Amino acid sequence: MKSLKKTRRIQVILVAVVALALSTALIGYAMRDGINFFRSPSQVVETPPVESEVFRLGGLVEEGSIERGQGEVIRFRVTDGGATVDVVYKGVLPDLFSEGQGMIGTGTYMNGVFEAAEILAKHDETYMPKEVVDALKEQGVYQEPE
Repeated sequence: MKSLKKTRRIQVILVAVVALALSTALIGYAMRDGINFFRSPSQVVETPPVESEVFRLGGLVEEGSIERGQGEVIRFRVTDGGATVDVVYKGVLPDLFSEGQGMIGTGTYMNGVFEAAEILAKHDETYMPKEVVDALKEQGVYQEPE
């Protein structure tokens, strides 16, 4: 009698462990496309990501680098003071997007150009994303807003 209770208890524990492992694996599999890592231009130039990797690139839009092409294609350069990355974006830019201001883009790095699928700009004069501030401080070019 005691042996049967012990066997059932072990079976229940094993089923629970298997269910927990399976659910953890399924959650990880579902989230793999939703996780985008942040990289600064210096990190991208130093160790270029594989072409299929989607990541976030952030920095300052370089002065005099915005070129508007045909249609909605826009080319510009993003810098963190240590390196510069060319960016291509097809779409409508946010209203507060401008040269010398912070931005973050989500996309892929192909043939030396960051192809952005989404561009985010600061939402007021003093805000800059934490990742961009950290990257600029690391390069020694960050200036506190006035």
